Amino acid sequence: MSESVDPLGRPFKRISVQRKDELPLAPGQTSKALRYSGVSVENTDVVDLWFGRVHTGVGEHSGAHHHGKAETGGFVLQGHGYIRFGERYEEVIYFNEGDFVYVPPFVPHIEGNVSRSKELIWLTTRNPDNIVVNLEGEDIADIELKYVD
Repeated sequence: MSESVDPLGRPFKRISVQRKDELPLAPGQTSKALRYSGVSVENTDVVDLWFGRVHTGVGEHSGAHHHGKAETGGFVLQGHGYIRFGERYEEVIYFNEGDFVYVPPFVPHIEGNVSRSKELIWLTTRNPDNIVVNLEGEDIADIELKYVD
């Protein structure tokens, strides 16, 4: 490139590749939802974006949490899962490989894996960052989930 600044007058940033086996654990973690940073402030020049991979083991579920002012988009790369939300987390939406999921800002939720044989893996993106607010002492209903395979 012959110009050293973008059309807004900012210096160009460097293109980079983050290797799948070298991704750092994200600073925001919730029990049973292991987050790896793919494109984040920890490993790139990005501003106002987090893009990573989230893993949940067979039959496991995260703790209750929300993502503050961050909007979250997810793509289910592998497995079968659910998100619980609403009063006492009684509402459940199920999703499968290939589905996209949107979680609005500040919505408390629990995400889980309903597979009996496959780890749940999502690709997840947030803006402005990987905000994670873990919620303790929540009143969580005891509901029956629909497990698969």
